[in-house]
Amino acid sequence: QVQLAESGGGLVQAGESLRLSCAASGRTSTIYAMGWFRQAPGKEREFVSAITWIAGGTYYADSVQGRFTIFRDIAKNTLYLQMNSLKPEDTAVYYCARTNSNTGYIHIDSVYGYWGQGTQVTVSS
Repeated sequence: QVQLAESGGGLVQAGESLRLSCAASGRTSTIYAMGWFRQAPGKEREFVSAITWIAGGTYYADSVQGRFTIFRDIAKNTLYLQMNSLKPEDTAVYYCARTNSNTGYIHIDSVYGYWGQGTQVTVSS
């Protein structure tokens, strides 16, 4: 059974950092890419960052480029998102997602078939 378990959310002040983790289980040899998406209250879910699992190619939304870093530990089947210089507008529920499909559209949420339960990130001003 495929599962994704996120952790690391919390409440921080603007300018501080957080690291999110997402542990994947179940047929992990079939992972093509994993990503992070977020959803703020009253807004649609949006792409944050993604990484191709074996090749390690990374992709970022313009809004987080230069502040966030996505990386993975293949041996631990764990995805990370290092978030630095956090801003109040980064406040959202953050979801990790997994796709087994070899696709060039890993910034699109519809290509992901598996999702975590989400973790809340709140940045106060």
